[in-house]
Amino acid sequence: MSKIERAKEKLADLGRQMYQSGLVAGTWGNLSLLVREEKAVVITPSGMDYTAVQPSDMVVLELDGQVIGGHRRPSSEARVHLAIYRARADIGGVVHTHSEVASAFAVLRKRIDPVVEDAAMLVAGAVEVAEYALPGSEQLGHNVAAALGDRYAVLMANHGLVGVGRTLEEAFTVCQVVEKNARILAWAQALGQPFVIPEQDVAELSRAYRQSYGQPK
Repeated sequence: MSKIERAKEKLADLGRQMYQSGLVAGTWGNLSLLVREEKAVVITPSGMDYTAVQPSDMVVLELDGQVIGGHRRPSSEARVHLAIYRARADIGGVVHTHSEVASAFAVLRKRIDPVVEDAAMLVAGAVEVAEYALPGSEQLGHNVAAALGDRYAVLMANHGLVGVGRTLEEAFTVCQVVEKNARILAWAQALGQPFVIPEQDVAELSRAYRQSYGQPK
């Protein structure tokens, strides 16, 4: 099986997990995976039910957005995914969710500060808010890539969350951890004044996670 075909299967499987975990509702949200050897991005199709979507429904794009494989229309947010891949050579997967608490921060246009260590490790800083632009537009892709910077998650104003990672699985975990951090932060703000993890400690936690966390491969 080719790497493109394996990527399609992975997207179909993780799309179902994303839906089942409550990070999206209906057909919203989207995922993509970069196949570096082919210089291609495999992305979920537009407006299809995650419980029914099949690997054959996935769409293959070049980094300039040209469709080179698949019979479906690609996600309407393909420009966001492509802008991130073009800006960040370290990124191999992008996941866009509409999780409720993170989206509440996006509606407030308020960043999500790291208040728990796993969020500091995975995001490498606060989750900033990209300037608003219409969904699916080139401007939104530019805004998201700019606000993401060298971190691993970003909010789209009045829209939702984008998590990125070295792998698709890591990007999905980023989205889960950001939603947890957002919920804890919201609860803590209701109780008092939360203590945010200092920037230098966030940098060290992120460095340690990327260099020495887990088992050697």
